[in-house]
Amino acid sequence: MRVVTATDLKAKGVAAVEAGLLEDEEVIISVRGRNTYVVMDLHKYTKFREDELEIALLEARADIEAGRYFDSSVNDHMQQISEEL
Repeated sequence: MRVVTATDLKAKGVAAVEAGLLEDEEVIISVRGRNTYVVMDLHKYTKFREDELEIALLEARADIEAGRYFDSSVNDHMQQISEEL
């Protein structure tokens, strides 16, 4: 994965990121020698988020099928949380 330093980003601006994205799907931004941020194109990010939501939905459905859920009112749930604190 291509790494762009914060110094390069300051000097070259978005062009530094764009150049990196031509080579890889993500670009790491390094700040003071530490890999700190990841930049990707918006289409890839949108797909990534959709995949995360799909996984969460599948996990929720599996929990429901396995009976790993509670059926209670909001007030009952808030009371339970208060008691656990």
